[in-house]
Amino acid sequence: MEQIKQNKEFIIRYYNAISGVLKTKELLSEFIVEDNLMNLIAVMDGIFPAYELFADEMLAEDNKVMVRAMFKGIHKGEFKGVAPTNKKVEFPFVITYEIENGKIIHHWTIADQQGILDQLENRNEHAGE
Repeated sequence: MEQIKQNKEFIIRYYNAISGVLKTKELLSEFIVEDNLMNLIAVMDGIFPAYELFADEMLAEDNKVMVRAMFKGIHKGEFKGVAPTNKKVEFPFVITYEIENGKIIHHWTIADQQGILDQLENRNEHAGE
């Protein structure tokens, strides 16, 4: 039970550390060893520099923490063929982290990429400004 609590606290520290700042390899290395997650973050930070993450709910079991969260950023780089629009984008996502020895070793993410495109192309009543 103590390990589950520590894992949730670790993810909260991680979100607080990376939200709203450019995510350097040095910063990410404090929390992550998985290359795929490092690459995903680098890509998303290039498209939505200094994006923010807001955890809405966390569930944990064994060495896994699932987070239902909100992503908020400003579109400054090409995304799926859409040139930068400088629009605010926000979308919900769910991510599960696997933690070992105080680092994220694996992740699974579910996010609505079509919803992001809809916001960028004004096909959604909740499009960013």
